[in-house]
Amino acid sequence: MNSKQLLDIDHARAVAQEMAADLGFDDALRPYEKNRWRRDHLTLPVLHLEDISGIPFLDGVAGIEEYQHRARVRAGTGDLFAASTNPAEGYEDYCQEHLGLGSPHFLFATGDSPLAVAEACFEPSAFEHLVAHGREAGGMVVHPYMAIEPVWRLARRLAEEAGVSVSVLGPPPPVLWLANDKSLFSRLVERSLGPEWLVETRRSHDPAELAKALGDLSKRCDLVGLKRTRCASAMGNAVMDGKELRDADEAELRAVIDEFLTRTRWCDDEDVLVVEWVDTDLSPSTQLWVPPADEGIPTLDGVYEQILDGPEKVFLGSRPSTLPDKVNETLGQASLQVCAALQELGYVGRCSFDFIVTGDLNGEFRAQFTECNGRWGGTSTPMHLVDRLVPHNGQRPAYVATDYYLPESHRGMRFSDITDALGDDLYGPDNREGRYILYNVGPLAGSGKFDVIALGDDADDAHRGLTELLPEKLGI
Repeated sequence: MNSKQLLDIDHARAVAQEMAADLGFDDALRPYEKNRWRRDHLTLPVLHLEDISGIPFLDGVAGIEEYQHRARVRAGTGDLFAASTNPAEGYEDYCQEHLGLGSPHFLFATGDSPLAVAEACFEPSAFEHLVAHGREAGGMVVHPYMAIEPVWRLARRLAEEAGVSVSVLGPPPPVLWLANDKSLFSRLVERSLGPEWLVETRRSHDPAELAKALGDLSKRCDLVGLKRTRCASAMGNAVMDGKELRDADEAELRAVIDEFLTRTRWCDDEDVLVVEWVDTDLSPSTQLWVPPADEGIPTLDGVYEQILDGPEKVFLGSRPSTLPDKVNETLGQASLQVCAALQELGYVGRCSFDFIVTGDLNGEFRAQFTECNGRWGGTSTPMHLVDRLVPHNGQRPAYVATDYYLPESHRGMRFSDITDALGDDLYGPDNREGRYILYNVGPLAGSGKFDVIALGDDADDAHRGLTELLPEKLGI
């Protein structure tokens, strides 16, 4: 079992300083200094963006162009949220009248790519609206899904045109990519906690070295994996049977590597990871919030169990952890230590870590990091929505949050058809006996998919609400 970790700020600072020197952060961070978020910006109106264009290989996700409307669940009265497609009919009324999420202003911004919402905000009519709004309010905060370079460029341009302070609630891009790059992040974990917190990993951008590493690991590991460093939801992963590779020669191993690199559109200057792939169904995540370094330490907002599918462990949903307290405590303490180093580097905002856990959960177990998600995501978004809507005294209700696919027989159902079918089972401030909260409903029209939170008296009841009662209510 990993030993209990107590937050060591001095060590976190030393690790951060070492990483910053290695990566030349002093010069790299300077262009972003004027637009860094500070706590005194809390009173400014917020522009919420769900721009996911910084993550590769999402084009195969059903309805991905509508995910930008997830930004709505963070917005409230006085805020703005931007998207390049219109909300599903009836969804805004549901957010305002049923969920009581306030009445923010929707900014319609069209661009070349439906995923690139920040770039779309430069469209003249949208940009002029933002300038006028910021000037009238005396400033603005841009709160993105992921604080990529176009988000910072938008903040700089708005500040220049409006003549007011405009900040980004997120990490500067050099820190953002350290967090989201699996290779750089694994180095941060190793320096913060030690190599035992990582599975055996080789990294290289030389295909010949990758082939050799694949052969070496396959001789010791039953399963081996290849990982691209900046992908989400297992889109850049491949899992192979190590036993089948043990007799492969150099040419055969190189062919496996070349096929993976071609399929994932690899650029030859990016590291690829060859890893021991641990066969476990336990892949929890920790959710954290990171204030500026001079305004307090990171906070652990929750430990979650992820719902994963297939050998590559594609993310489908999550629920608050039902793991033993000792496991949750170990994951939380380790996360806070690594997050403190990220904070010292300049990280601000939402952050989460994914783990694998092996061994005896009630005895000797081992937890290891697999990646960092330096952004909002499929667990933090419903967590935030539940926190906004469901009263609790430090103990969240049991729930499951997941994608829900309608069968072919029910494709074509509109959002209003679903709300009508669920009726009194829809949760809201005026109906706390309800068990369902709907969000990310844009993909419904095109792919029959929407996101749902199923509340319950306990974890089993929440699961039953999703797998048994919801289909029954929808007539499936």
